[in-house]
Amino acid sequence: METKESLFKPLIEKAEAYGKTSLHLLKLKTVDKTSGFISTFISRLLLVIFCTISLVTLNIAVALWLGDLLGKSYYGFFIVAGFYGLIGLILYITHPSVKEKISKQIIQQILN
Repeated sequence: METKESLFKPLIEKAEAYGKTSLHLLKLKTVDKTSGFISTFISRLLLVIFCTISLVTLNIAVALWLGDLLGKSYYGFFIVAGFYGLIGLILYITHPSVKEKISKQIIQQILN
């Protein structure tokens, strides 16, 4: 009859191999999620940078155009600033719902 050690040795080796494989799989999944998150972040960051540059240029042009129509260039800048102040107020009021939607999207992307 075989000893207890010889009976459990293959089982322990298989459990050890399973543990190593599970750890390796976890590492690969982590790398996959991290690379997906970082690549999405960088591509969106570049999009935001270029859109911001375009919008700043457009806002300066609109402010100068409105100022030209009204006779004083600073009037156009006041109007554009007031417009963005109004948008900022609306965003401040709707902040909780926007924050919740963004949070849900981040969690969904991490878990999928």
